[in-house]
Amino acid sequence: MGSDADGDRDAFVVGPEEGRVYDMGRMQAVFFADGEQTANRYSISEWSLEARTEGPGAHSHPDDHIFYVLEGTLSLVIDGSTAEARPGSYAVIPGGRQHTFHNAGAESCRFISINVPAGFEKAMPGIVDWFADNPLGDVREG
Repeated sequence: MGSDADGDRDAFVVGPEEGRVYDMGRMQAVFFADGEQTANRYSISEWSLEARTEGPGAHSHPDDHIFYVLEGTLSLVIDGSTAEARPGSYAVIPGGRQHTFHNAGAESCRFISINVPAGFEKAMPGIVDWFADNPLGDVREG
């Protein structure tokens, strides 16, 4: 479509069925842009989590996350503090901060994740393998 001012990136459009899908059982990620396409500036993915499903568990990584909730309610735990993010909510999680998420609701949850800088997507094949051996369970009550 054309290059940016620096000449190192091309503009592109990715249709709704054209992303790279990573299936993790009750959770799925679809990457629409990654470091290769963005000169390692950022990656963009859409995540979905089935109803009443635990998330990945507390973890941290050096890249920043920006989450934007599309549907359902995403329960976030960031540095031990819990917040409920409903559609239209943003969450900004600086790199290095311990975080996790889950979906305690009765409907599926979908959110966009922007990672800055790119690179998180390189871990996705290993993450998929890990979840194959450690399937997500139900959200625990209480």
